[in-house]
Amino acid sequence: MGTDPIPLDPELVRVLSGVTTATLTTVLLKKGLRNVWMRGAKPLQADQPRLVARAFTLRFVPAREDLATPASWGAPISTRAAIEAMPAGCIAVVDAMGVTDAGIFGDILCSRMKMRGVAGLVTDGVIRDLAGVLGTGLPVWCQGTAAPASVAGLTFVGWQEPIGCGGVAVFPNDIVVVDADGAVLIPAGLLDEVIPAAVEQERLEGWIMSQVAAGVPLPGLYPPNEETKARYEAWARTVR
Repeated sequence: MGTDPIPLDPELVRVLSGVTTATLTTVLLKKGLRNVWMRGAKPLQADQPRLVARAFTLRFVPAREDLATPASWGAPISTRAAIEAMPAGCIAVVDAMGVTDAGIFGDILCSRMKMRGVAGLVTDGVIRDLAGVLGTGLPVWCQGTAAPASVAGLTFVGWQEPIGCGGVAVFPNDIVVVDADGAVLIPAGLLDEVIPAAVEQERLEGWIMSQVAAGVPLPGLYPPNEETKARYEAWARTVR
């Protein structure tokens, strides 16, 4: 249902894998986008890798007693059916409305996602079966854990449609980058603009860090004044 997934060029993944989410928020801010960091989506483990992938979206709404039942898990529109539609390499981005007392996925669903080659899970909600989920090896960004199942507080309604996750509008096939600082969205239509700007921002900040390490004071260095920009450009010409 919804929008068909689109593959992401592996070269774009490689390039963006070298860019932090912090840098991306700065680049997107310069382009007028302030609301790109998904609130509540924290790494479940401290050592999770930075991931770059297209978003495969899933959406929950508040629980309604006639719909949010254990029997719904076997329905054609269910989290189980959505997982079977996920392409390898995607990041599942789940709108759980910030609900923290009902786990949207547990160990069995996360294991199936891992087996299908899903890169990771991002949600503003929580997961359940913590030990089992950690055992699957699926990287997860969420608000934490809760023992009750999703139907205790949520009704699943669909996948691959626009959602809100952590207060951010996410459309199917937008690009998601996740690392230790959380999850950041890059609108698909801005990808070609963002990548070169992000790579340059990383290069600039790496050089600034080298100047800080050399004892250069911050005023005029960060943000760089014209003299500092000239020094940076002279250095950059030697490494580009």
